Amino acid sequence: MPTIGVKIVNKSPNDLPAYATAGSSGMDVRAFLDGPRLLQPLERALIPTGIFIELPQGYEVQVRPRSGLAIKYGITCLNTPGTIDADYRGEIKIILINLSQEEQVIHPGDRIAQMVIQKVEKIEWISVPELEMTERNAGGFGHTGKQ
Repeated sequence: MPTIGVKIVNKSPNDLPAYATAGSSGMDVRAFLDGPRLLQPLERALIPTGIFIELPQGYEVQVRPRSGLAIKYGITCLNTPGTIDADYRGEIKIILINLSQEEQVIHPGDRIAQMVIQKVEKIEWISVPELEMTERNAGGFGHTGKQ
C-alpha cells in the first residue's frame, strides 16, 4: 500500500502516533500531561498531545474515539470525528468526555484517541431550480422502520 510523507513535530516524551497492527486504519495518539487528569462523570476536557503536523494539501485527519476506552471506561471523544485541516499548524488536542458514572483518570502517555488520515474531495456548488426525484426522496430519520 503506498504511503505519503507527513511532517511532524513531537514536543512530548511519547512515541509518535502509530498503527497498532498492519491492518489498522487509525494511529493511536497519546496524552501529553504533567500528571494524571481526573475526569468527573459527564465532564469534558481538552487533552494536549504535544503533536504538531503539516498535512499535504488535499488531506485531513479525522480524530476518532478508541473503542476500548469507550466500552471499558465510558471515555469518548466529542466532536467526533474531529477534523484537522491541512492548513492547521497548532498542537493537536483531543476533546474527551467521561460518559460513565464514575470518575476516570487520564494518565500521561495514555492512548486517548486515534487519528485517521483521509483524502478530501473538493466540490463546486451548482445552483438548480429543483433536484431529481429518487425512490427515497425526502424520507429520513427512520422512515424505513426499525426491522
